Amino acid sequence: MKKIGFLSFGHWSPHPQSGTRSASEVLHQSIDLSVAAEEIGVDGAYFRVHHYARQLGSPFPLLSAIGAKTSRIEIGTGVIDMRYENPLYMAEDSAAADLISQGRLQLGVSRGSPEQVVDGWRYFGYGAPEGMTMADVARANTETYLKVIDGARFAEPSPHPMFPNPFPGPLGIEPQSPGLRQRIWWGAGSNATAVWAAEQGMNLMSSTLKDHESEEPFHVQQRKQIEKFREAWQEAGHDFEPRVSVSRSVFALVSDEDRRYFGADRNSSDQIGHLDSGAAIFGRSYAAEPDRLVEELAEDEAIQAADTVLLTIPSQLGVDYNVTALNNILTLVAPGLGWR
Repeated sequence: MKKIGFLSFGHWSPHPQSGTRSASEVLHQSIDLSVAAEEIGVDGAYFRVHHYARQLGSPFPLLSAIGAKTSRIEIGTGVIDMRYENPLYMAEDSAAADLISQGRLQLGVSRGSPEQVVDGWRYFGYGAPEGMTMADVARANTETYLKVIDGARFAEPSPHPMFPNPFPGPLGIEPQSPGLRQRIWWGAGSNATAVWAAEQGMNLMSSTLKDHESEEPFHVQQRKQIEKFREAWQEAGHDFEPRVSVSRSVFALVSDEDRRYFGADRNSSDQIGHLDSGAAIFGRSYAAEPDRLVEELAEDEAIQAADTVLLTIPSQLGVDYNVTALNNILTLVAPGLGWR
């Protein structure tokens, strides 16, 4: 069995052909889609977080709303850019969202992805101290966040508090949500950051993009990344089993509408490009009739190595289309792979 979730980029545009023409529409449709996805048996509702873009920015109001409207589905991000975050404020927000959902938050965090603006974090009031990069800042913020949600007490109490303190000595962030610490994921774009995530005791979230670290196909490189993560986890000796997710664009071509939207992806292949860190490899998309999809996905080594698959969805096509597309995977593809 494998957990199956969706990953929404949350795009919106006032274009007349867009199914999400405003920020309000994409937010409300994200809630409606999560409710409908839970009803058909999807395991997770995950959302990208991008700043300075007509997408989803601050995630916690949306995650809290979904948590209040659902009862079973996991709710997460893929990923929050930790260059932009105050880790203490984020600890309060994420604990509240997790308590509202009764412990269903699965929070993906990372250094972030290519942006719409230059050094966007500067306008949020953040910067790198001398001798550090913003990648260092993202990792340091993450380490602080992990300690705080794990109950660290560090703030000197006032000698004249407004309310009685719950215990003597330093105080920490409230509320705390038990178990949240084990449900934090690091979005790793390289083998080295996957190892670092394991050392920190975070689950691994690997997308359709990573550093091009060999001449092998994307799914093989990603499978090896997962193996390095698990080896490092064993060496670190953590007291719980980690989870690993991979994301993929997968569409079963069942209707004429499916073929019109995604038929051109039948012959998709990996692509090589360049990001800030150098050469990067982008994994292929999958689009085929259900029986053929089963064959192709069975050959994807990284999918086989992961316990969770996040299916990227075209949010601008609306709730109804995306529910149908997800249901096609659940009923026509997943059983043939042993996922259901």
